[in-house]
Amino acid sequence: MSDKHHLYSFRRCPYAMRARMALLYANIVLTVQDIELKNKPTEMLELSPKGSVPVLVTNEGMVIDESLDIMVWALEQHDPQNWQAHLNDSKTLIIQNDTSFKKALDRFKYPNRYPDEDCSSARDQASEFITRLNDRLQNNQNLNADAITLADIAIFPFIRQFAHVDKEWFFNQPWLETISWLKRHIESDLFLKVMDKKLTQLP
Repeated sequence: MSDKHHLYSFRRCPYAMRARMALLYANIVLTVQDIELKNKPTEMLELSPKGSVPVLVTNEGMVIDESLDIMVWALEQHDPQNWQAHLNDSKTLIIQNDTSFKKALDRFKYPNRYPDEDCSSARDQASEFITRLNDRLQNNQNLNADAITLADIAIFPFIRQFAHVDKEWFFNQPWLETISWLKRHIESDLFLKVMDKKLTQLP
């Protein structure tokens, strides 16, 4: 059994991004293994047969293979800025992000994966969620308050992915608060550190 926690990750996956950010924020010491999606490590598949990242293996041998569960676990270890504030509101938003928004995002970004579906309205469907976020950001710097909470870190990697499908279109939409919020998180030291291509350990 290792004396360090170990994270199987994939740099560009938004689920893995949010897990890495929570682990870094919580100052969890661990090794990070960036996998190849087309050549997933046998040991990872044995630990988590569903084969998706992130997968955290704690130094006690516990396997956590859902990104939100990893985030919550990390915050339970150490939460210096109280990201767990407004937790019920965060969970409600995250569920919306991870279900209806993610479904529309996938169909907007990868319409060829859904040949039996009409994906022409996917962008508009995803935009409805962005509009709701923008409404929440009218009076706060972040989604639940001026301070960062779990919702901000769990959601913004997916908004980033949506924005990158058509940057010119996205950044010309009237979501000024959301665009400002997204830019702040993308430019944060926390995000920049977990996106380092040479990342092999945290913190």
